[in-house]
Amino acid sequence: MAEKKIETEVALEESPAKKAAPKKAAPKKTAARKAPAKKAAPKEEAPAEEKKAPAKKSAPKKERKPSALSQNRLARKWREEVVPALMKEHGYKSPMEAPRLEKIVVNIGVGDATGNSKALDDSVQDLTRISGQKPVVTRAKKSIASFHLREGQAIGCKVTLRGLRMYEFLDKLVSISLPRVRDFRGISRNGFDGHGNYTLGVKEQLIFPEIEYDKTGKLRGMDIVMVTTARTDEEALHLLEGLGLPFRR
Repeated sequence: MAEKKIETEVALEESPAKKAAPKKAAPKKTAARKAPAKKAAPKEEAPAEEKKAPAKKSAPKKERKPSALSQNRLARKWREEVVPALMKEHGYKSPMEAPRLEKIVVNIGVGDATGNSKALDDSVQDLTRISGQKPVVTRAKKSIASFHLREGQAIGCKVTLRGLRMYEFLDKLVSISLPRVRDFRGISRNGFDGHGNYTLGVKEQLIFPEIEYDKTGKLRGMDIVMVTTARTDEEALHLLEGLGLPFRR
């Protein structure tokens, strides 16, 4: 028994002890290989500057001809003399505040047109010659039995003048027609309506040079209404005086 024990001990001593298996080292994480950077495409060289085409010679600017309105004597007088005087007198800060003439309305009433249609035609022809513009026939707005007047019946004619024709008519009225009035002593200052508009009454159409006495059937008066942008009668008076209207002193 003792010999067996010795043999087993010797066998144990001779058998190499089982060494613990060495731990496998964790594989080192290798950094991912970076993809090779793409080579930037070579920049295309800018082509040589092309020769610029010779610039076309601009056509010479045509000189603007002054308008007929700017050449009118009365319109030029209003712009160059009347407006500065009004600005100084009333204290306007801008020339646009100064009042101006907006339009002129000439009206002829033909009362006997209800029984004689030719009388209206003669008045239309006279007003056309005086103003240089075809007038509009005015008609009754309501029936009046005592005057034998029916609604819509033609009883007169009128014309509205603006711009160049307005200034030409006013220039003719001031320079030629009013001096031909018999015993003329100036026009009344009482024709203002309180809103800067003035009405002038003319007794006969013969004061205008376009009307021939021999071809006139009947003397007819007319109303001339001057509409301005003035806010008061005083401003309108100074405007019309500056334009040459001969007011009675």
